[in-house]
Amino acid sequence: MLPNAPAPIAKLLTMMESSARFARESVRRAAAEFGPAWEADFSAMLQNFYGSDAALQDAVKGYAAFVMDSMRRQKRFEQELSYPAKTYAEAAAEVYYNDDYMRRQYLPGLLLSHYLWTHHYQQIEYFKGFFLPWLQRQGVEEFAEVGVGTGIYSRLALQALPNLRGTGLDISPLSLEFTSAHVGSFGFGPRYALRQQNILEGDSPEQYRAVICVEVLEHLEDPVAFLIGLKKLTAPGGRLFVTAALNAAHADHIYLYGKPEEVVAQVEAAGLHLEHSFFANAYAPAKPGLPVPGALAMVLTVKR
Repeated sequence: MLPNAPAPIAKLLTMMESSARFARESVRRAAAEFGPAWEADFSAMLQNFYGSDAALQDAVKGYAAFVMDSMRRQKRFEQELSYPAKTYAEAAAEVYYNDDYMRRQYLPGLLLSHYLWTHHYQQIEYFKGFFLPWLQRQGVEEFAEVGVGTGIYSRLALQALPNLRGTGLDISPLSLEFTSAHVGSFGFGPRYALRQQNILEGDSPEQYRAVICVEVLEHLEDPVAFLIGLKKLTAPGGRLFVTAALNAAHADHIYLYGKPEEVVAQVEAAGLHLEHSFFANAYAPAKPGLPVPGALAMVLTVKR
């Protein structure tokens, strides 16, 4: 047990005792590394979104399944050094339109990973420290997030800036439903609109001074075309917060990035400029040269 843990985290640890004991160390490690701010942030999410015992228990089970699946896929990746051949349509059918998989495993697992995987929470800290302050200084009133996933980044933006409004886009109706519930559980629903949309299909008349896109590029067959789509969504003088997962073998990852430079090259090819970036590995490699999952976060502008 974590000494003096806030009640929602203490309840989570108790539930992990029976169905995800291996995950308890991730909670302790994150608390030790990130301290009271992490505890407050994580506790608020657990209390607001997973307030009932039944909902929290389902989330714990989903996270356990998500982690075990990720570990199996990562072990195979370490041996083959490639992702299984898969088209975007195949990945979408397997994951984004798979009701049972999304509800029971993918979405709850991904949401908890943002708090329990060190490199994921470091990326959140970077977002809070290098992107949200710019929105505040510039008086940005509206943002768009493309590929909302669990809704955590949209919720963090709305939480940090009380006058901000947002629009969330995703191809998956299940992600949109999950995000609506997540954002709504904090009371931010009136400031947030959701739309099922693929930005590569048709032209969107709207442009936004701030565009957020978290861990989408590796899900695509042609990330450069998608980056160009993000650029078209960005208003003159605007900024983008874009991330990519490297060497991370998940069910829906089809484009393999081995090094941050590979992502940056695509950013430049799409007509975007890298203003600032952050990179972290998930853990130290078990042996020299072994690829490990990494997170690259970038603050971008449009080339003029």
